[in-house]
Amino acid sequence: MTSIPVDPHGGAPTPVPPVKSEPSLSRDLVTLTKPRIISLLLVTTIAPMYAAGSPSWLTVLLVTIGGYLMAGGANAVNMYLDHDIDDVMARTRLRPIPSGRMSRQQVLAFGVACAAFATWLLAQFVNVLTAGLALAGFYFYVFIYTRWLKRSSPQNIVIGGAAGAFPPLVGWAAVTGSLDISALCLFLIVFYWTPPHFWALALLKQVDYGRAKVPMAPLVWGEAETMNQMIWYTVILIVLTLLPVLFGAFGFTYLISAVVLNILLMRGVLRIRSAANAGQPWTGPAWWVYKYTLLYLALLFLAMAIDRAIG
Repeated sequence: MTSIPVDPHGGAPTPVPPVKSEPSLSRDLVTLTKPRIISLLLVTTIAPMYAAGSPSWLTVLLVTIGGYLMAGGANAVNMYLDHDIDDVMARTRLRPIPSGRMSRQQVLAFGVACAAFATWLLAQFVNVLTAGLALAGFYFYVFIYTRWLKRSSPQNIVIGGAAGAFPPLVGWAAVTGSLDISALCLFLIVFYWTPPHFWALALLKQVDYGRAKVPMAPLVWGEAETMNQMIWYTVILIVLTLLPVLFGAFGFTYLISAVVLNILLMRGVLRIRSAANAGQPWTGPAWWVYKYTLLYLALLFLAMAIDRAIG
């Protein structure tokens, strides 16, 4: 708690500003991995492991470590490649490179080292397919999304979003050693979840993206078309979340969970469009959708694991 010394001559108390913690290399290395983003990726990795079978705690631990390092390495290389636009965007200018706390070479070396170690760990102690899928996600995120699509097309997060859909495949392969239609369905769920999630943020951060000259959908298509696209992608996502029930992959517990989560999601997306059509502020509904989609995906995948456990 901040102390407030009192002037002995009767003057007003003089507040003492809080002491800020000094930057440290360890803290910056953690920042490079984007741990808050990785936490959701790990949910979509670990939950499919329990949906696919009964993994040992050691396998779960190894996949968790390997998955974190692979995703963290990709995020670090992303910061290496995006150092110039990070410097002009308000929400990213305090990252290690634009702030001057780390050099680009240090960040690149850290990212590559994380990915290399993760590949070895997963291939040596889990299986080669798991390692290959994790590495494919790394390359897709770094080269297809960050290096190519992000700065060239409003479809950047649609196609590039496939990188974030690899974790369910990684988790499934770690347990079964193979992929099947259920694993593909989980991949597609994350793939079609990505546009409404990130376009909600893009609507809110148009100034930042415009300053960085990143062609996000609202800047190229306009707000109205972006909102319409969010609705269509949400419709496809809802259908995909129900497909596993139709071919018997999941049962009643998952079905009820998916229906409730989907109703809330569609309601939120429609609220954005309705507010815009009525000439009312839509930023509140957009923030709600952005934050809810994070919870939505985590709960949906947890429902898969729970359904298999009790089924």
